Amino acid sequence: MLTSSQRQLLRVISEAGPLSRTEMASMLGLSKAAMSGIARDLIDLGVLHETETVYGQGRPSILLDLHPECAFFVGISLLEDPAPMILSDLNGRIIARQAIPLSRDPKVIAEAITEGLPRLLESHPEAVEKLSGIGMALSGFVDETQANCVQSTLLNWQDVPLARIIRERSGVETFIENDAKAVAVSEKLFGSAREIQNFSVVSLGDGIGCAHFIDGKLYRGNHGGAGEIAHCTIEPGGVPCRCGKRGCLDTVASMKAIKEMSRAEGLECTSLSDIENEASTGNAAAIRILHRAGSALGLAIANLIQINDPGLILITHVEGSFDGLFGTVVNQAVETNVLPRYAGQTPIRIKRVDGDVWAQGAASIAAHNFLIGPNSN
Repeated sequence: MLTSSQRQLLRVISEAGPLSRTEMASMLGLSKAAMSGIARDLIDLGVLHETETVYGQGRPSILLDLHPECAFFVGISLLEDPAPMILSDLNGRIIARQAIPLSRDPKVIAEAITEGLPRLLESHPEAVEKLSGIGMALSGFVDETQANCVQSTLLNWQDVPLARIIRERSGVETFIENDAKAVAVSEKLFGSAREIQNFSVVSLGDGIGCAHFIDGKLYRGNHGGAGEIAHCTIEPGGVPCRCGKRGCLDTVASMKAIKEMSRAEGLECTSLSDIENEASTGNAAAIRILHRAGSALGLAIANLIQINDPGLILITHVEGSFDGLFGTVVNQAVETNVLPRYAGQTPIRIKRVDGDVWAQGAASIAAHNFLIGPNSN
């Protein structure tokens, strides 16, 4: 078990990257002697290791960084069937993959994970003793302890103590998290938001997810529901949503909604790229669909900017491209709907992600708890 001082140091390095002992002492407000003692203990534990030597004025400095093979983590995504299960190191690098059947029965999932773990670990014996946690990403609300699924429409769950069920069956510490929040944690630990204290992630796929980091910490809200822009009403009295309301952003701007609108218009489009191609030929229905969806998503992002004033909006997507009409309309809608003083002030970064994003995000939840400590979001 790591001490609070050790976890503070690990948090600083996970955010800033390799640092010298002098830099770490300054950032943590500790004496050089105290800092050297903490660093030495972490090196002895195999959590830190010395990397390069930096030469400048005065004595050379040796940089310390996290040792990527000091701990390993399993990440599982419950957003698809079969459910991807990956093994990653402390740098977020995926080193092994398996898949398990998706089930709506938590005990069946726990059994499948327990049976799948030996196969996942068989070619990496060094990870067996250093397996430090299982993370799971799902669509739905998760409580602040990252232990209980409060509600998941996709899985038809309510108040399911999933982490406990899996921990008791597998013997491995387990944490669960909403899919968008898992991606945000992954971007903070290993991705493009590592050094940014305030940012929002908008994940665009069959559904729309959103999560916020505020002052360097994942913001959950009082009930774990912060960031649910998918179910903000964007068209009052609009299309019924699976959540029970009408006119939610999900019913207009998600990839599932865009494809459904295309089919209703008689377009044989199976992807965003197909619809973009139709629009580029002047197809009025395709143009109308992309304008409607892009305007809705842009309006929601503009509201995020005005509410949170983040240092970055990161839009992750697994399909198509933002280079076409859809992306253009999104950006135009953002600029149109923010206050003039905010216009152009918030960087909006687009990141194409692959199918590993959810499982990798899940593994990052376990890694985050290893580095920072439980319930220290």
